[in-house]
Amino acid sequence: MFTPQSLATILDRIAGTRVMVLGDPIADEFLEGRIDRISREAPVLILRHARTRLVPGGAANAAANIAALAGKAEMVGVVGADATGEGLRDALGRVGVGTSGLVVAGDRPTVTKTRISATSNQSVTQQIVRVDRQSDAPLPAEVSTSLIEAYARLIPQVDAVLLSEYGNGVLAPEIREQALALARQAGKPVVVDAQGELAPYRGVAALTPNQPEAEAVVGFAISDEASLQRAGDRLLAETGAEAVLITRGALGIALFERGHPRIDIPAFNRSEVFDVTGAGDTVVGTLTLARASGATWCEATILANLAASQVVRRFGTATTSPGELLAALGWAEGMEDLA
Repeated sequence: MFTPQSLATILDRIAGTRVMVLGDPIADEFLEGRIDRISREAPVLILRHARTRLVPGGAANAAANIAALAGKAEMVGVVGADATGEGLRDALGRVGVGTSGLVVAGDRPTVTKTRISATSNQSVTQQIVRVDRQSDAPLPAEVSTSLIEAYARLIPQVDAVLLSEYGNGVLAPEIREQALALARQAGKPVVVDAQGELAPYRGVAALTPNQPEAEAVVGFAISDEASLQRAGDRLLAETGAEAVLITRGALGIALFERGHPRIDIPAFNRSEVFDVTGAGDTVVGTLTLARASGATWCEATILANLAASQVVRRFGTATTSPGELLAALGWAEGMEDLA
């Protein structure tokens, strides 16, 4: 099926491959500190602030993962006219993601997920609460128009398109339909990571639902081999996609490719999982980049799974690098079963 050497060749080839990410960029803000006492005012912990950091999340995390693997990423999405939006734009620029496709919407905040985390002398850092800031109002017509204009301007320059939907309005029906039509006209493959319905993305190259999302779409639980196969077959039939990847956490990824038997790719890291935040973005970003560079769906899925096995070892939203993946090719548990 593959060798570590063939995967290393793909890692070399993806350098410079160009991917446009259209979707919901999120500012992942991490507020960290140490707890050493209880408040006298109420039975609550007092967090002594240590640092606050902002990293690209959501669709922006997928773009950051592409750039970290030496690909060329362009981010098309919406930010607010606020300091967080500027911070997110700067964070993307620092990791090499193009931001000319970011549209400012002055009437809404930048979508932000603030994770407050704490540690003590006897414990590791742990998330204790998350605060979300977002608008549920539809995007103004002029913002939607600017998004499509940016998308149309950039699509001739890229090798593939990644649509990353987090339900924050960028992939509203009218934008999604125009984006898919423009990709078809330009002959660009489209990979989709959507948290809602998959039927609107009919005919794309690949879809990457996690197991709960797949279960919600097909209407039954995936509880054994037979139900897994039935779910994958139905998703392929109903979406017309070339491939469907059902990501299953510790159970790895089930790859369904039209005209091929299912391939079950194990989780390559089961024992050192520290934080799964953003791992799905890593999977879809790596998958799109590898496939656009000429990898088979199986090869691209293996690399995507390997990349996810690296980022879950770190606290918070993270990326990995070609060097880390090359080093991991030699020891990843379960990989020998695929060779």
